Amino acid sequence: MAKRNACKICRRLGQKLFLKGERCLSPKCTMVKRSYPPGPKKKRRGRVLLSGYGKELAEKQKLQKYYGLRERQFEKYVKEILQKRGKVEDAVFLLIKTLEKRFDNVVFRFGFAKSRQEARQLISHGHFLVNSKHLKIPSAIIKKGMVVSVKDAKKKSKLFKNLVLTLKNYTPPSWLKLDKENMEGTVVGEPSLEEVGIISDIPSIFEFYSR
Repeated sequence: MAKRNACKICRRLGQKLFLKGERCLSPKCTMVKRSYPPGPKKKRRGRVLLSGYGKELAEKQKLQKYYGLRERQFEKYVKEILQKRGKVEDAVFLLIKTLEKRFDNVVFRFGFAKSRQEARQLISHGHFLVNSKHLKIPSAIIKKGMVVSVKDAKKKSKLFKNLVLTLKNYTPPSWLKLDKENMEGTVVGEPSLEEVGIISDIPSIFEFYSR
């Protein structure tokens, strides 16, 4: 995803989705400077009122783009959960837990990558081990007790040589335990909705795929 396109996604959906990592937390973030939708100035007259379907679509796009998933991947996750769905609250937690425990997201949450997109690239290029074994599948689910580590051969590469300094003031979510010196982390719990911070109305997403 090009950096410029990432900014346009946030502007179009009217919400900061943190697609560019640390830059999104700085004053340089495009949403700080230009929070209005992209497009010619003459056509900017505030946000268009959406229909029920339009609102559901927008909520779906927010969460899908936030985790950087293709439509087919995202739809698969949602529909699998809809089949198991009991209470809406349980389904909401299950969806977020599944997305959070993807390998690419776990690498990002550990601070080993600046964005989920970068995490996917690093994983695909074989920079990480899971329980001391090679794993190059960004969508793999990292379960409680599993250890994710930067390969020893990669630790002195340009990509990771400053990582220890970068991690010095970083605190991962409470369900992850990070060994900053050795560039490895362990999944010690389950993600919580409160800590993740929901950026989308997930029941609307279920309604979108239930049509």
